[in-house]
Amino acid sequence: MIDNFALALSHGLLLLAAWRLVRRADLDDASAAPPPAAQAKARRPFGKAPSGA
Repeated sequence: MIDNFALALSHGLLLLAAWRLVRRADLDDASAAPPPAAQAKARRPFGKAPSGA
């Protein structure tokens, strides 16, 4: 019983995530720019301290 519930829950959540991704309008728009916060944030490698620290 628990196994069936766990399978149904996990697959249901994956289905919900896939459905929400498919319904996004900006996925089909090649000219869509990333949000401003993503542009301003500089990425650094994992585990590296920021410079000046």
